[in-house]
Amino acid sequence: MTSPPPSPPAVLLIGHGTRLAAGVAEFHALADQLQRALPDRVCRTGFLELVEPSVPEALETLWRQGCRRVTALPALLMAAGHVKNDIPVMLNAFQAEHPEMRITFGADLGIHPNLLRVARERIESGEAEFGPNYDRSDTLLVVIGRGCSDPDANSNICKIARMLWEGMGFGWAETAYTAVAAPLMADALERTHRLGFRRLVVFPYLLFAGRLVEQVRATVAAHGERHPDVRAVVAPYLNAHPLVVETFLERLHEAERGEARMNCQFCSYRTPIVGREDWRGAPQAAHHHDHDGHDHDHGHDSHGHDSHSHHCHHRH
Repeated sequence: MTSPPPSPPAVLLIGHGTRLAAGVAEFHALADQLQRALPDRVCRTGFLELVEPSVPEALETLWRQGCRRVTALPALLMAAGHVKNDIPVMLNAFQAEHPEMRITFGADLGIHPNLLRVARERIESGEAEFGPNYDRSDTLLVVIGRGCSDPDANSNICKIARMLWEGMGFGWAETAYTAVAAPLMADALERTHRLGFRRLVVFPYLLFAGRLVEQVRATVAAHGERHPDVRAVVAPYLNAHPLVVETFLERLHEAERGEARMNCQFCSYRTPIVGREDWRGAPQAAHHHDHDGHDHDHGHDSHGHDSHSHHCHHRH
């Protein structure tokens, strides 16, 4: 008698975690959409910090449910310290303790046409506040990224800003970050004020509600108080748009076909990159956080390793 085909791998959607209840709810709403798109799969969620269950706890639940194949998807926009080190350390450790479980690690969302389309929609919804006489060519766009010490991740935010600038026809564009990387938001807003634009669209390139979105809004409000001649709007962040869900599904299928790849060309842990030469070959280690702000440096020397072992999950 022929044995039935194995069930498809379970899916673990890994979120960052936030103390803001709205952000947690938005993450779970996205996870629910993913589950509806994958009715034949077991889908679970796990978090890096601040929210339960943790990633190891979620994996343990899947193990007890009899799941022996898991595809882990990072619900993160860029491959920085969490994707390159923290999550792989957790997955490798759990798999070492449970050798019968096979864990495949998907890539970050990265720069994707779907996400650019969502960004355009969010920016256009913010522009509606300017009224009928609005002229985009006389408007400054500021794209805000999370910011970290990984130059590859930071440069991706610059690329997104450039593509939105050229694709949508803004008069000028600037990139800024919530922490760690320069220019920080307040500095960028002050610098670009000298260009003379009187309309400003600020787009937080962030997935969910959280302290960082609140920080963006507060910074823009403070800038407006200093410069009442400027009218600024904060466009909505990405959130659980259907195209975001579609991108997660694409990353899932890429991982399971063995096609998920990180950008090793500019990986500071594998090859010397200007200003990051001392990162090369540093041992891989997890980085534990205890707050929601992430104002600290994500890319210190513990973030890296000789063998690039996080890639082994992509190749399964």
